[in-house]
Amino acid sequence: MTQTLTLSTEAVAVLNQRSTPVLAVIAVKFAVYVTTIATRRSTRKALARLEPWQLKDVGLTPQQARDESMRVFWKA
Repeated sequence: MTQTLTLSTEAVAVLNQRSTPVLAVIAVKFAVYVTTIATRRSTRKALARLEPWQLKDVGLTPQQARDESMRVFWKA
């Protein structure tokens, strides 16, 4: 499985400079990955707390919401 990292325009510009140390590039990519994981976790926790009428508003059944909220955070 391949993980896709999303970087801001400024971060890409800094990483594309030839003088950027390899360790800095790795640190930025790691930070983006950790942020992605944390966002998934908090989003799934929030989904688990939604009421049935709120789930209906977003087009999900309670079972779909339960299934999604039970997924492990490292899976997209």
